[in-house]
Amino acid sequence: MTTGHGRAWETIPEMVLSSADRFGDAEAVVDGPLRLTFAQLVERVRTAAGAFAAAGIEPGDRVAIWAPNSAEWIVAAFGLLTAGGVLVPVNTRFKAAEAHDIIVRSGAKLVLAQPGFLGLDFAPPPGVPVFGLKSGFLDSGSPTERKVAGDDLSDIVFTSGTTGRPKGVMMTHAQTLRLYAEWCDLARVREGDRYLIVNPFFHIFGFKAGCVASLIRGMTILPVPVFDVGHVLDLVEREQVTVLPGPPTLYHSLLAARGSRDLSSLRVAVTGAADIPVELIRRVTTELPFQSVMTGYGLTEAGTVTASRPGDSFESIATTVGTPCDGVEIRTAPDGEILVRGYSVMRGYLDDPAATAEAIDADGWLHTGDLGTLDDRGHLRVVGRKKDMFIVGGFNAYPAEIEGFLIEHPAVAQAAVIGVPDERLGQVGRAFVVRQSPLTEAELIEWSRERMAGFKVPRSVRFLDALPLNATGKVMKDLLR
Repeated sequence: MTTGHGRAWETIPEMVLSSADRFGDAEAVVDGPLRLTFAQLVERVRTAAGAFAAAGIEPGDRVAIWAPNSAEWIVAAFGLLTAGGVLVPVNTRFKAAEAHDIIVRSGAKLVLAQPGFLGLDFAPPPGVPVFGLKSGFLDSGSPTERKVAGDDLSDIVFTSGTTGRPKGVMMTHAQTLRLYAEWCDLARVREGDRYLIVNPFFHIFGFKAGCVASLIRGMTILPVPVFDVGHVLDLVEREQVTVLPGPPTLYHSLLAARGSRDLSSLRVAVTGAADIPVELIRRVTTELPFQSVMTGYGLTEAGTVTASRPGDSFESIATTVGTPCDGVEIRTAPDGEILVRGYSVMRGYLDDPAATAEAIDADGWLHTGDLGTLDDRGHLRVVGRKKDMFIVGGFNAYPAEIEGFLIEHPAVAQAAVIGVPDERLGQVGRAFVVRQSPLTEAELIEWSRERMAGFKVPRSVRFLDALPLNATGKVMKDLLR
């Protein structure tokens, strides 16, 4: 494949190893006191590849990493791929039994973990060795590179499990390289940028639109293991961070802190979800120093599907998630479900042909489970999850749309809406709201009646100090139910 820099790379290791020649002594990773140049990072990656080889990892073998964002995570992941292995990132919010299930089902031959992170310790499956990510294992090998092909599996990323048991999504080197080289262009990131990665590395936003993109373009990675707004603000000021993608909750935190911190270095914001309020995008654009705000739509099974484009109007960025990436098609089914087809669609779910056949139809269309509309310009608007939609007296109500209205209230910081049973109407909306100034249930309901159709208006409001979020910043509506 050819990237925006005109380089032809077939595999992720080929791209990563070339960064030593391309960027040399520029900073590649800053993790606390540890600072690595691209040349030093590549040296460590090749040494880590040797450590995996010495531990018996053969091409195609799977290795799990269950640890928070760190320089060692980056070295381990790229070292494993350079040894020909397949990466299985494990959600750091999983409890030990959940992680055990993923590791067993993935067939991982080895596990790298960070003992004690978030109070969790891990008992491995019988016969599977576990090494501490920071134990020195990665430094124990002789520099190694193995032959890898573009169509080889690079990773198996398990879904978050919000709609049932997590499923392992299989992706290849070539898919990842092509898609995230384009992502770099769409996000308008550039060589020398300083990228603070809040999104977890176990998620494609953190690993692929984070680590992989940084090595493609020559950006410095600043990994953040646990989101803490004070720590993030310290890093933005001290390290002159220019690129700060993240979930909507991150930008709420930045807006709350503006005025007290120097955020002037920030240039690029990227966010994406079904429930980004128009008002939030407006505030990020007008009240923070970002010159570029990209919204997009993606999922584990197909990576980044759509993105806003340089030159898109403010209204378009705020109300849609843009147009499809190159080589990707989208359409909507009669019921409004978003369907995706193209090179970036997963190779399938690991060891689950039935679930794969259910997700990808005979014509190659991936059924996403998300609902959306396409305008006459081909811009996609995501209106919610099929499973989140509820029916009020015969009318379809979409939580993401209602949340977008609610967040426009000046006293509302965040909002999540679910359907709850109602004797007369079948279901009605209930809003869960985080306030930023005083507000009563009656006031918000009355305000809502003036702005949206009656069937959309929440019939009840619950005020919370914080919405329950998973590690990727998505609201866990199952907990609200």
